[in-house]
Amino acid sequence: MSKSYYEPSDLGKFGDIKDFQPELAEKFFGYYNSVFQEGALSEREKSLIALAVAHAVQCPYCIDAYTSTSLEKGSDEEEMMEAIHVAAAIKGGAALVHGVQMMNKAKDMSM
Repeated sequence: MSKSYYEPSDLGKFGDIKDFQPELAEKFFGYYNSVFQEGALSEREKSLIALAVAHAVQCPYCIDAYTSTSLEKGSDEEEMMEAIHVAAAIKGGAALVHGVQMMNKAKDMSM
């Protein structure tokens, strides 16, 4: 069986990005950690948003991480799947609304 390009164990190496650029990694992780702290949104709500975005950007590492985090923060499978459906609806709608650009261009060219 061939090895997958995606290595699930690489998620645990995320912090290693500091090895080649410590200053920028420190800034990124400081910001990243601040974003996920309790604020106007709860940590649970933020993890569901992150899970949905992970699916929209199709990041397998993020999907793994935020599935775990969402469960740890008290979300259940139904809530998580609903968040993913929201992401799918937005992503699909974004693709479709760009069809208006195609329609405008096609109309311009047929004049």
